[in-house]
Amino acid sequence: MHSPRPIAYLTLVLVLFSSCTKQSMRSNPATSVAQSRGDRSAVEEAVRPAATPASKLLHKDELAGKEADRFNREGYSRIVDNPFLRASENPLSTFSIDVDTASYSNVRRFLTEGQLPPPDAVRIEELVNYFDYNYPQPAGKDPFSVTTELSQSPWNSEHRLLHVGLQGKKIETESLPESNLVFLVDVSGSMDEPDKLPLLQSALSLLVENLRDRDRVALVVYAGAAGVVLPSTGGDQRQDILNAIQELSAGGSTAGGEGIVLAYEIAEKNFIRGGNNRVILATDGDFNVGVSSDGDLERLIEAKRQGGVFLTVLGFGTGNYQDAKMELLADKGNGNYAYIDSISEARKVLIDEMGGTLLTIAKDVKIQVEFNPAHVQAYRLIGYENRSLRAEDFNDDKKDAGEIGAGHSVTALYEIVPPGVSIDLPSVDALQYQTRGAAGIGGSELLTVKIRYKDPDGEESRLMSTPVANEVEPLEETSTDFRFAAAVAELGMLLRSSEYKGNSSYQDAVALARNAIGEDEHGYRGDFVELAQRAASLSTSSEGR
Repeated sequence: MHSPRPIAYLTLVLVLFSSCTKQSMRSNPATSVAQSRGDRSAVEEAVRPAATPASKLLHKDELAGKEADRFNREGYSRIVDNPFLRASENPLSTFSIDVDTASYSNVRRFLTEGQLPPPDAVRIEELVNYFDYNYPQPAGKDPFSVTTELSQSPWNSEHRLLHVGLQGKKIETESLPESNLVFLVDVSGSMDEPDKLPLLQSALSLLVENLRDRDRVALVVYAGAAGVVLPSTGGDQRQDILNAIQELSAGGSTAGGEGIVLAYEIAEKNFIRGGNNRVILATDGDFNVGVSSDGDLERLIEAKRQGGVFLTVLGFGTGNYQDAKMELLADKGNGNYAYIDSISEARKVLIDEMGGTLLTIAKDVKIQVEFNPAHVQAYRLIGYENRSLRAEDFNDDKKDAGEIGAGHSVTALYEIVPPGVSIDLPSVDALQYQTRGAAGIGGSELLTVKIRYKDPDGEESRLMSTPVANEVEPLEETSTDFRFAAAVAELGMLLRSSEYKGNSSYQDAVALARNAIGEDEHGYRGDFVELAQRAASLSTSSEGR
């Protein structure tokens, strides 16, 4: 009889080899900012995802089944495009501003991996607001300026396109108030992938490297149960913070709600009056244990924001990515939401735009546009579908709305149908008891843009009002900002297969954007042109099957 020992020994060796291999992958020193603080380029290269070669874009059907299964577990809220409305019957358009950019980098992730994004992943306002625009800095007491521009619509020459831009006051990093940050990190089993926890660690390490000695950071993790990895620690102990981040590992189920409670407790305990008090939640959004219902999470975060602790949400990874839940959390927490698909995106969000990401300069910002029926037959707001408000919400200071961070810009686009242009719109019977205003009221004014906002620690809103004349510039004479934003919106409508895309085409969107790149200091606009070309190739491939 042969002894079983050789077989048992071989089994033990294989188990140990598998365990060591997994541990080696988790602790790859190439991704450790703590171990290579002076070599950021090496860190960025280590975690940068490889781009899909253009030659392979037309052959993605080879992996269609596997990719479909992987993406089908992702969660997106339904988006129904805003319709055209008659100005005579609906003269007021009211919505909450949005400075989130997650949709753009998420859409980029799909396109880079050789797949058109699901329509509900495309929030056009987040695509447009991903980019910086050359709006003037505010000159008066208000924390942001307002810019408007009017021209013909690139996808329907009979229609007009209104561009409204808000620019938040820029504040240099050294002039920012002290920060009290609590990193709330998802270390559940679903985060054990290269584009999740390792990228998350590198992203937070970049942020820590750029904090000041007077700032404070705590680190809370959750996976089945929540725990404090690092108590609130001064920025002068940077290496301790970096070490704590790099020692994280994934495993277990997700108790997201419990982690949020603990993170807020620490933020409140170390609250800095007049400072930036914020929880930064980093996750793939897969909350499956603990306080997991949207209603419970909403109530929890709404209660905490009243005390001055705001919430930033950073999304990571693919497969079970829960976009809808993370957007909801950020909205209710008076914060912002970004999707991190690369270390370059982490640098954009957490370093280049640190002021906007971490410091709120105005909260509950609402826009209300009043259209003059004498010059506007119909209009529609492009994007912002889940930011719509009732007209009476504009003056209601109890109604929650969006926040603007230092240096943030916000852009909104309206497609306008002038009187006399044919458009098929549903209508109601003539009213018997209402008095119609004179058609000439308002003179040459096309509309008025009104904005309400509160100071970050205020409870009463302030009003800004800007009339816009009915003066249409030729498209070729508009600013590069106008044309580029229009190109981004055009691509968004194409990706959504919007019924309002008119005569738009991928080729037209590419051409319009290419001729409106402008200075493009960081190369983001140039990258958009390449992304739009990639979308065009994928669309052609999809139509050909």
